[in-house]
Amino acid sequence: VQLQASGGGLVQAGGSLRLSCAASGRTFSHLMMGWFRQTPGKEREFVAAISLNGATTNYADSVKGRFTISRDNAKNTVYLQMTSLKPEDTGVYYCGARVGYCSQYGCYAGPDNYAYWGQGTQVTVSS
Repeated sequence: VQLQASGGGLVQAGGSLRLSCAASGRTFSHLMMGWFRQTPGKEREFVAAISLNGATTNYADSVKGRFTISRDNAKNTVYLQMTSLKPEDTGVYYCGARVGYCSQYGCYAGPDNYAYWGQGTQVTVSS
């Protein structure tokens, strides 16, 4: 599976960005997808995840109500709509993919559960 993330950039606090992650190499509707972010010296942090058909989503508490994950299986793409951005949202955003369903408790939030990763896209939020 190859993942290509895009859409990052520099935005002022309170602004919005939409990230995209295009997948290839495997039937996209068989992949659970997630977004993570990372800043220097810190571990990769869960942001959001979405089930195979988009019916189930999970969010980190820090982004609930501000970020929305969605997917278009016809376009093999997952999106992360980010609004009301804060300086603490700054980081490199990665999309991850996992073959299979979300668990009965929700979609997986641990990065170790994802076998495939994109190259990351930088998001910088200025105050």
